[in-house]
Amino acid sequence: MVQAYVFDVYGTLFDVHSVRTDVERFYPGKGKHLSTIWREKQIHYSFLRQIMGRYHSFYDVTRDALRFAANAVEVPLTPKLEQQLMEAYLHLPPFEESAPVLTALKNKGKQTIVFSNGSVNMLRPLLQNSGLDTFIDVTLSVDERKQYKPSPAAYNLILEHTDLKREQILFASSNGWDISGAESFGFQTAWINRNGQPQEELQLSPDHEYEDLSFLPEIP
Repeated sequence: MVQAYVFDVYGTLFDVHSVRTDVERFYPGKGKHLSTIWREKQIHYSFLRQIMGRYHSFYDVTRDALRFAANAVEVPLTPKLEQQLMEAYLHLPPFEESAPVLTALKNKGKQTIVFSNGSVNMLRPLLQNSGLDTFIDVTLSVDERKQYKPSPAAYNLILEHTDLKREQILFASSNGWDISGAESFGFQTAWINRNGQPQEELQLSPDHEYEDLSFLPEIP
């Protein structure tokens, strides 16, 4: 039986692609292109830094990815614009089912945990600004270990902050690579496949696959 539900943040509880609106406001006609590159490089840089053993916080990774994206689409990025776009990550909108699902899990007596590659100075303001912090028991960042997911050392942080076995923990993420990492580590997994993507070819299938979070409270 699942005793604790662990949630990834970006794309799982919060709509990370909403920054496209902010980008479009500053760079009309280039918002989609720039924001897509920004997100891709954000993930790419965290992987590269993990492999190279050159950890920087996710805030720094996100800023560097933004700078690359601006250069890629050939638009100016002033310090003021950079700060405004970075602050968009502190005000991402939660998906409409996020709060109801967290409420249902709390009503069932389940422990709720947030675990993200996001740095503490990004996660805490985001959760507070959205009001979701009231439904979360524990907020964990890889900053504590300086090992990005999908490193096993990163997922081990969850065990260190609970008294549970791996099989008692369900890990939910919208990122296929994150689900593969959690599955490899031994957690139960729920892939929130919002965009109808194919499974990663890593021979690590999720235990559950849903189009949004609303089905999680039905898992025994």
